[in-house]
Amino acid sequence: MNKLFYILFFVLMESCSSDKNELFKITDSFVESLQTTYESYGILNGEEYKKITNDGKYQVMPLGRLVNVKILDVVSDDVYEDLKEDLKGHYEDDNRVNEVYINNGGTIMIDCRN
Repeated sequence: MNKLFYILFFVLMESCSSDKNELFKITDSFVESLQTTYESYGILNGEEYKKITNDGKYQVMPLGRLVNVKILDVVSDDVYEDLKEDLKGHYEDDNRVNEVYINNGGTIMIDCRN
């Protein structure tokens, strides 16, 4: 019985982290492109670069030198707080990112401004 519990726990944990792994790959590509390809995505051009994770949970869209992350389900503020902390941890030692925060619109911003 314990063995079954551990297997189910591992599978659940792996599936939870894998959806964020795709999210991190998408945000990483925008953060990198702001260092190598684009000075800025501009205020109005972000929509054409918008990406949605394969599971349909997250939308990522650049806005100037910011990267906006939106959860596509209706969720509580705690879920956004958790995601913000995950993204902060992911970019903690990355000098290309100044700050990760929840904006007044309720979405998460990754600040890559110089």
